[in-house]
Amino acid sequence: MSAQETINDLTLTKEEILNDYRILCESRQASILGRKEVFAGKAKFGIFGTGKELAQIAMAKYFRFGDFRSGYYRDQTFMMAIDELSLEQYYAQLYAHTDIVADPASGGRLMIGHYATRSLDNNGHWNDLTKIKNSSPDISPTGAQMPRLVGLAYASKLYRLNPELKDIKGFSNNGNEVAFGTIGNAATAEGIFFEAINAAGVLQIPMVVSIWDDGYGISVPQEYQTTKVDISKMFEGFKRTDSERGIEIFKVKGWNYEELCRTYRDAAQLAREHHVPSLVHVEELAQPLGHSTSGSHERYKSKERLAWEEEFDCNKKFKEWILENSVATYQELKEIEDSAFEKVKRARQSAWNRFVDSMKGDLDEALALIYEASSQSTQKEVLLAIKKSLEKTLNPIRSDAVKAVKKALKVLRFEEIPARTKLIAWVERTSEENFQRYSSHIFSHSDQAALKVKEIKPEYNEDSPFVDGREVLQANFEALLLKDPRIFAFGEDVGMIGDVNQGFAGLQEKFGTLRIMDTGIRETSIIGQGIGAAMRGLRPIAEIQYLDYLLFAIQTLSDDLATLHYRTVGGQKAPMIIRTRGHRLEGVWHSGSPISMILGSLRGIYLLVPRNMTQAAGFYNTMLKSDDPALIIETLNGYRLKEKMPSNLAEYTVPLGIPEVLKEGSDVTIVTYGAMCKISLDAAAQLEEVGISAEVIDVQSLMPFDIHHFIAKSVKKTNRVVFTDEDVPGGGTAYMMKEVLETQKAYQWLDSAPRTLPAKEHRPAYSSDGDYFSKPNAEELVDLVYEMMNEADPVKYPSLY
Repeated sequence: MSAQETINDLTLTKEEILNDYRILCESRQASILGRKEVFAGKAKFGIFGTGKELAQIAMAKYFRFGDFRSGYYRDQTFMMAIDELSLEQYYAQLYAHTDIVADPASGGRLMIGHYATRSLDNNGHWNDLTKIKNSSPDISPTGAQMPRLVGLAYASKLYRLNPELKDIKGFSNNGNEVAFGTIGNAATAEGIFFEAINAAGVLQIPMVVSIWDDGYGISVPQEYQTTKVDISKMFEGFKRTDSERGIEIFKVKGWNYEELCRTYRDAAQLAREHHVPSLVHVEELAQPLGHSTSGSHERYKSKERLAWEEEFDCNKKFKEWILENSVATYQELKEIEDSAFEKVKRARQSAWNRFVDSMKGDLDEALALIYEASSQSTQKEVLLAIKKSLEKTLNPIRSDAVKAVKKALKVLRFEEIPARTKLIAWVERTSEENFQRYSSHIFSHSDQAALKVKEIKPEYNEDSPFVDGREVLQANFEALLLKDPRIFAFGEDVGMIGDVNQGFAGLQEKFGTLRIMDTGIRETSIIGQGIGAAMRGLRPIAEIQYLDYLLFAIQTLSDDLATLHYRTVGGQKAPMIIRTRGHRLEGVWHSGSPISMILGSLRGIYLLVPRNMTQAAGFYNTMLKSDDPALIIETLNGYRLKEKMPSNLAEYTVPLGIPEVLKEGSDVTIVTYGAMCKISLDAAAQLEEVGISAEVIDVQSLMPFDIHHFIAKSVKKTNRVVFTDEDVPGGGTAYMMKEVLETQKAYQWLDSAPRTLPAKEHRPAYSSDGDYFSKPNAEELVDLVYEMMNEADPVKYPSLY
């Protein structure tokens, strides 16, 4: 073969082809040896990209700087081909090396196969994403990469079509970036896959989705996964025509190098130049090592299938193609294979050595301190036995040392010796270091972190009018949109009618459909659209029409957005706002308050619960000055309540984690938020009539919660506390109680048992009476507080009933 040769309509050089073969060989050997590392006990689990190597090589050829990948855990070859995954980094992740230099994708927090580039510098500021081949960070739930993919592609559309974004540097080159997604064939049966493909077809965005089709979903064959078995055939109705928008569909054999290159060339060009989404169905793929290290595919594949997979292994077929086309000789390929094997072995050993060395200091110090303690203690033999046990541990890790030291400290609990003091210091030091290794970066650490946004009080003029709360929101949103072209809002009914409660009324007409946009009924991909766009430097406000509907998107919020900053150890961020409304209203379906679900699943997203629209607008202003994500829940029955219009719209801020005293009191502290603030104030007024002074505190934000422990100071004054909200029993009220009594240690000031007043266990019934008897009401709160006072002083407060 000549130095450069045209094969049909492809121009390929010998050097390029042989480099592709080298990467294939290295990736395959990395998988084979990685599997052995798991079986040798040096890693916990392995899941590899064998059988998909050739298609990923072809895709990588057309992946440009500024492009984004949103894939899944089979994509190692692709990451190696774009030079964003070295062999040492690959093994560092397998061993869970916590140094982000060793594993820049996840700092040891994710199992093998989870790849990401670093969008942020060490200060949490954006790198120039146009100069990086970007990979958004993988998550394991099947199909969960798809909603985010929609947003990554949608950002290109905004950067191309919105002239106000032209001067924003470092995020786009006129919207020419393509978002490449990958997914396994079985995961295409997930609803979020269908939703994302449909959204892409509606939006017409530069998105190329590759389906790695090896015919199985672990052990379940494709006929149980897909109507008509053939995925691309099933999607024929989505295919674009000369007169109808849609998606382009490509079908290609996963072992055919020429056709793979041609297919990805065409799909990428169509997306990049014309913003037409494509689906690339890569079929006839093998999976030589089975699904993962958890089982063998020989258990569920027939002998005939196994024989076919051996024959049509893409690496084998590529080698045959090279020889048949006289690109290289058998000896040249043998030299590449042998070199790849040796290179992978060296990288594996180097990564292992670095991993072991990273823990050696703490292990050696633990052994030395335990030995020192044995020379000072009356329990010498017991301590030497602990030391010997740690020394004999095969491949010891940090937790082995911690267990040994804590075991030694239990032995030494009655002895005051110098070595004990040193062991305690070792525990304290390593506890903090291990917190940083495994528990840091849930939220931003940058100078733009939400907790660092300074409070600015709302200002009012003498002639500031009283208006409906929705008008405060609408005016504030308008001011924000004028101030920052990166801000855009979208969701069901957000555009033309300005949302169901008029917070965006008239703003689409002023700012256009690229800034204020209607979407279909597709909550999961609405959230994904926001995540992806935020990851590319934009400031989306994604609306979920009602709080109950968060259930549709809870996996995407929980597994993707909430963990994004954490799982990349501060390497990526998505500062989006989820806007919704909930709490007090009649009916089962639009008045839920699933706070316990949110508190349990969305750590990593701030949870803000303003009692009125002035406070809500202040929270929007705070979050849009920060680089953290937040869920803001507006109160459904507050849009038409009168509030004074601030004069410093888009400027004033409400700080996170700072409660506000709505009414001072001395007998009991009532802790609440949102719509329950008004009811609690009503109850407090009723209590005053019978001589009980209640202090009412609005927590304002549940995550973070009262960061300065202000509520404990109130309890110290009143010696009694009631927590009330509209969540189920044991939900939000239990969370608040834990924070105040345990974290803030307010238990020590109580003269009465702490009480909670949540909603009933069921969804709220319809009608005003249904609302009254389903959720806490003022009279119930009065009764509960009066009962507490009756218990303390039955003479002064005789029983009511």
